[in-house]
Amino acid sequence: MSTSQDHAPLTRGGRFALYGLMGWALEVVFTAAVDSCQRRADSRLRGHSYVWMHPIYGAGGLLCEQLGRALARRGAPWWQRGLAYAGACFAVEYTSGWALRRAVGACPWDYGAARANVHGLIRLDYAPLWAACGLAAEPLARVIERVRLTPSLGDGERPRLA
Repeated sequence: MSTSQDHAPLTRGGRFALYGLMGWALEVVFTAAVDSCQRRADSRLRGHSYVWMHPIYGAGGLLCEQLGRALARRGAPWWQRGLAYAGACFAVEYTSGWALRRAVGACPWDYGAARANVHGLIRLDYAPLWAACGLAAEPLARVIERVRLTPSLGDGERPRLA
């Protein structure tokens, strides 16, 4: 059986991987719901994402984690934190979309047909969604901070929250 000294918090790489997976899952659910509401869906609710999105969501999650800590130390109200999260998400989305266009010739998403787009890379009308995602991720980040890993689990042991 392991002792409390054996427990280690998730590394930055572990949190990056976890945020990437959570972003992927959220995007698949979001695209299925949007397609369903726009009468393009079938009853299977197929969502979609791109392999490129995992590192983008991972990096964005780490950025927002640090941003949330800094804003919490300052005692920022929810609406200021929401604006900051939306701005951070726009920065990550625009920068990564621009970099992908430069590196591989195309960005996986194209918001060019949306009225409130910037270079087809971000949609300004998504600001409330990004703010809500950032605020909803705050309690998730606190849970992730409490996750502790053990070098190996014995019979009957499970990963625990500290």
